[in-house]
Amino acid sequence: MSEDPTTAELFALYSNTGDLAVRDKLVEAHLGLAAYLARRFANRGQPLDDLVQVASLGLLKAVERFDVTRGVAFSTFATTTIVGELKRHLRDRGWAVRAPRRMQELYASLGASVDQLSQRLGHSPTVGELAQEVGASEEEVLEALEAGQAYRFATLDSNPDVEQGGSGYDRIGTSERGYDVVDDRIAVDAFLAKLPEVSRKVVVRRFFGGMTQSEIASELGISQMQVSRLLSRSVATMRAFVRSESRPANSGGPDSTGAEAT
Repeated sequence: MSEDPTTAELFALYSNTGDLAVRDKLVEAHLGLAAYLARRFANRGQPLDDLVQVASLGLLKAVERFDVTRGVAFSTFATTTIVGELKRHLRDRGWAVRAPRRMQELYASLGASVDQLSQRLGHSPTVGELAQEVGASEEEVLEALEAGQAYRFATLDSNPDVEQGGSGYDRIGTSERGYDVVDDRIAVDAFLAKLPEVSRKVVVRRFFGGMTQSEIASELGISQMQVSRLLSRSVATMRAFVRSESRPANSGGPDSTGAEAT
């Protein structure tokens, strides 16, 4: 596939002169491609305007790096460059809590592996099967799945109160940070007191003791899968507990606080 004469001539001119005005003209001529590719990555936790800016930056890099003598269509070369920039942006900016790059990449590969293995095996893959598929240890797979929970987040503007209008920003106040720490500690202590003994030990060792899941499993005499399930269940219970505690006293509603041990 060959470039149309105008585009090819502009690239030849830019290659020979380095004229920034020519470069800008090439960028402007292909902004539609950048916007199209940005929209393909929408609804992944990042504002579309930001994605368009990232895609435009990728387009600029593509124009500067393109070699017309290679015989490759610029649209093909630019698409690869722009998509790469968008993926890097989502990988680096899309985590609510910064996880190691190795864990981010492993978590991304696990998503595709789960679908492939489910189709191939006819059932949801086990941790061992996933580990074998991606060439990692079971401990690394479990750690990546746990770290992946940090990828799911929402902005304060994503779920505005329909009845009251506005967004989460409108209901944010300011207070002394020390009070927040005290309140958080009280809430955590109250939550831990409601957990079954095994779940409480797992949570304390993981989040306060900094122990890995395998270390916890070894100390408590249970499997890593049980540790992972207890952690996930306890976190979900914590969220339900916090929501129930934050409701007005006369709002009613069940108190969802129990976490079963397996």
